[in-house]
Amino acid sequence: MNTATITIGTIAALASLVCWALFFRGVWTMLRTIAKGQKDNTRFTPVLPRFKQMMIEFIAHTRMAKFRTVGWAHWLVMIGFLLGSLLWFEAYGQTFDAKFHWPYFGDTFAWHLLDELLGLGTVIGIVTLIIIRQLNHPRVPERLSRFAGSRFGAAYFVEVVVLLEGLGMIMVKAGKIATYGHAHAGSDFFTMQVAKLLPASPTMVSVFALIKLMSGMIWLAVIGRNITWGVAWHRFSAFFNIYFKREDDGGVALGAARPMTSGGKVLDMETADPDVDAFGAGKIEDFTWKGWLDFTTCTECGRCQSQCPAWNTGKPLSPKLLITSLRDHGYAKAPYLLAGGKKDISGDEIGLVDADGNVLQDKLDAIPEAARNEAERKLVGESEGTTGAVIDTETLWSCTNCGACVEQCPVDIEHVDHIIDMRRYQVLIESDFPSELAGLFKNLENKGNPWGQNSKDRTKWIDEMDIEIPVYGQDVESFEGFEYLFWVGCAGAYEDRAKKTTKAVAELLDIAAVDFLVLGEGETCNGDSARRAGNEFLFQMLAQQNIETLDEMFGTAPAQAKKIVVTCPHCFNTLGNEYPQVGGKYEVVHHTQLLNRLVRDKRLIPVAPVNKDITYHDPCFLGRHNKVYDAPRELMDASGANLTEMPRHGERSMCCGAGGARMWMEETIGKRINLDRVDEALGTSPEKVATGCPFCRVMLTDGVTAKTSGTELENKVEVLDVAQLILDSVRRGAPEIKRGGRFLGAASLGLSAPVAEPEAKPVEKKEPAAEPAKAAAATATDTKEKPKVGGGLGIGGGAKKPGGGAPKPGGAARSQAAAHPSRVAQQ
Repeated sequence: MNTATITIGTIAALASLVCWALFFRGVWTMLRTIAKGQKDNTRFTPVLPRFKQMMIEFIAHTRMAKFRTVGWAHWLVMIGFLLGSLLWFEAYGQTFDAKFHWPYFGDTFAWHLLDELLGLGTVIGIVTLIIIRQLNHPRVPERLSRFAGSRFGAAYFVEVVVLLEGLGMIMVKAGKIATYGHAHAGSDFFTMQVAKLLPASPTMVSVFALIKLMSGMIWLAVIGRNITWGVAWHRFSAFFNIYFKREDDGGVALGAARPMTSGGKVLDMETADPDVDAFGAGKIEDFTWKGWLDFTTCTECGRCQSQCPAWNTGKPLSPKLLITSLRDHGYAKAPYLLAGGKKDISGDEIGLVDADGNVLQDKLDAIPEAARNEAERKLVGESEGTTGAVIDTETLWSCTNCGACVEQCPVDIEHVDHIIDMRRYQVLIESDFPSELAGLFKNLENKGNPWGQNSKDRTKWIDEMDIEIPVYGQDVESFEGFEYLFWVGCAGAYEDRAKKTTKAVAELLDIAAVDFLVLGEGETCNGDSARRAGNEFLFQMLAQQNIETLDEMFGTAPAQAKKIVVTCPHCFNTLGNEYPQVGGKYEVVHHTQLLNRLVRDKRLIPVAPVNKDITYHDPCFLGRHNKVYDAPRELMDASGANLTEMPRHGERSMCCGAGGARMWMEETIGKRINLDRVDEALGTSPEKVATGCPFCRVMLTDGVTAKTSGTELENKVEVLDVAQLILDSVRRGAPEIKRGGRFLGAASLGLSAPVAEPEAKPVEKKEPAAEPAKAAAATATDTKEKPKVGGGLGIGGGAKKPGGGAPKPGGAARSQAAAHPSRVAQQ
């Protein structure tokens, strides 16, 4: 210790006081602002599972590892920051005394080795990340860069600081070796080489320690003044965002949409009051505190953006920019909110008022003008710079709810839930939504299906079958004696292409001796499109109607016996994951899961391979939302088809464009999503494109028709359901098939009883592959069906023309919008 080192240490200590003060001031402002969000009491427990999941994601870097190179590089930087903080605090002592080290362990072999590895790892990791950022810089075609729209100034600042921290660890250690010796080849293998280039100088060591220390201090001061720099703040907030994630079992926030809540309670649309309750998110403070934490934590890495089908086809939606726009608006508005400002549904000030309701102008004037201006901005509307709405209308309605953003986010941001909340407010309060949805809402409310077809036509497909299919309320009066309710769905009952899937599944179930029935006219739309479009009132109405019917049919059967098989992933997700939110608890299985189990149990026996080149499209609501990836592929393998995967498959599968109620809206901006997906499918040179969703089938068929029309591939590529492949394999070469359904009995198949029951769970577990089909029928003929040419869903106008305008009243009548939003839409 000498005069120079004492001076250096004193400067470091005094500067630290200022920097720490600025940092904690920023933390306090951030916490107060986040607390302005709506209550959400579901995020705290169970403590141990949440903590365990947080530690798994932190230590194993399971989310970051989805991008391999970035994964290991970021892990090195993260470990360097967390464990390196001990070395960083050690620098306080080293600024005063170059010899300083932590007592007890600071001069051990293990500590020196840790110091060596942390310094090298931090430098290697951050240099790798810097290179990756530059290789993906928006100077390349902008939409190909996941960093397009990100704040490069903040990112560069963080990268420089991290690099200085890593170099600081190396140089302080190398300086001490150069000055005092005592190097060990095992723990100082790199720094001892660097030390050879340095002079022996205690002052030099203290200067290196000061640089290491002050790089971190400057970082603390700068981010304390810039609380919207998520690229820096995620170092702290990511731990909390992961712990407080929606799913306490470690899953991502997909599957069920989050219920509409206000003040921490789930809203019942029959009793909710729009003057008191927040119907979705119409203002930034309508989001929950967890939503605010999401906005704060966003690192602007752009993984969500890189996977978004809307962004990748030229739409204005970027999940990243949507989140950062909400964050920037929220913190810009924070001074107004923290001062007590609040507006009612009409935009009048109700927060800063006296007992008589008069605005306290002096308090309002004390708020910075920028914050008052932010308080006047609409959350959703026409976006015109800083004076327009925060989120552009086209941006909000471009989302397909595919969940690719949520699946890829390394810090568990819940984009889809936030988008649905904003849509809820637009529909229920503002009555401001795409005009096509007016017809959808009207048809769902009045007819119970999106097309406005008569309920008596739900069973027309049965008339086209040569097997008897019992209908509840018509042929049978109870569920007793049956294994499954076959939930046909609206598309499966009305749309010609989807009906092929319905018939194939019904025939396969009959062959496999599965006793099932259908609801027929008693079935109505499950409400998925209504909910995803933001019409929570209509969803709850349809759900309660279906639950009443289902509970009446199932009677007193135990919960595990209330089994439903569906062919539509949207029905699968809604019945299995969302109906429990409103009191309907059933065991729901997708038809690919059930058929796959029947093949493994030898209740369905493929007798001849299909021998066709196929590719498979993962439906978003079957794959990402419910993690069912294996069953469809095992069925295709069992059918003998030759599967070639598209580049984007599995959890990174590209959306078809129909989810999030986009099925019913026209696509007028950029490239059509289904055409982009079909380009990828045709790139595998398939004879057939298989899927497991009626909506996907429609979108892919329309895309294939558009892309192959007038080419040599016209009418040569068929889009079909996986069930049709397995049925083709079961039937080929067999002129007559003995059936084992309810009306013929299991004895005709030589089966005394079912071997095993399928696990009727929305999330599928890995199971052994089904036995491939044997080439048993050399004379089998190809029964390929040509795809039906036409758009939409096979009804007038392709089912996508607006079903009446949706005029935008100047602030919809609140009580009417709350009690009956679809009627408001029809005004």
